[in-house]
Amino acid sequence: MNGRFSANATIGLVAAISVLLIALFIANTASPAPAAMARAESLTATNSHSVTVVGEGTVSIQPDIATASIGVEVVRPTVREASVAAQSIMEEVQAALLAQNLDETDIQTRHFSIFAERFGPGGLLDEDDVRYRVSNTVFITIRDLESIGDVLDAAIDAGANNIYGVDFSLADPASVESEARAQAVADAYAKAGELAKLINVGVGDVMGISEIIGQGGGFFGGNFSRMAAAEMGGGAGPISPGELNLTMQLQITYELR
Repeated sequence: MNGRFSANATIGLVAAISVLLIALFIANTASPAPAAMARAESLTATNSHSVTVVGEGTVSIQPDIATASIGVEVVRPTVREASVAAQSIMEEVQAALLAQNLDETDIQTRHFSIFAERFGPGGLLDEDDVRYRVSNTVFITIRDLESIGDVLDAAIDAGANNIYGVDFSLADPASVESEARAQAVADAYAKAGELAKLINVGVGDVMGISEIIGQGGGFFGGNFSRMAAAEMGGGAGPISPGELNLTMQLQITYELR
């Protein structure tokens, strides 16, 4: 009798201990310790306080290349006549450009179009009176800036009747872009510091950074000569490259402390 009672008591005690251990395990798993909860709340609160600004850096430079679009446009009674005439003139223009020491790889066909015109100077043409306009344009890169005027004059003398813009830039802007980025980072940090000071906090670590992409990674601006969509009937005249400004923009997010 006593033996059975002792055995049952032992089994009951083991079961009770097991239930207690299971309950403690569930409690510890479901509910983190107060210190862990406080740390999680602290991290969430810190990471949710940030400021995002755009920093800008600008470097002044001297351009070393120029680009231009040079076009030939003719109007003839038939498509074939217009096409042949435009091709013949463009061949003379390209020969003139090569004679100005432009490399063949710096002369690229950019645009070719054929358009049927049914409107004359006095208005609507007769039903059977259609004229055809053919336009052929090449994009050129001029690496000797002192020769720009001579190059354009040679193209005009050879028959080019449209010059669509002369733009100046850098052949390799990588090093200048790096300098502008460094300025943009400093500018962004200064802006973040000014904003943080207004709300009595400090600027912490960088949480994210991205570059605002423009032409070639940045964008040019400055005081330089540009001819846009002009018909160059009397020569190109003097063209001054002036000075360029290369600007880079970075968006940076800082932690606030």
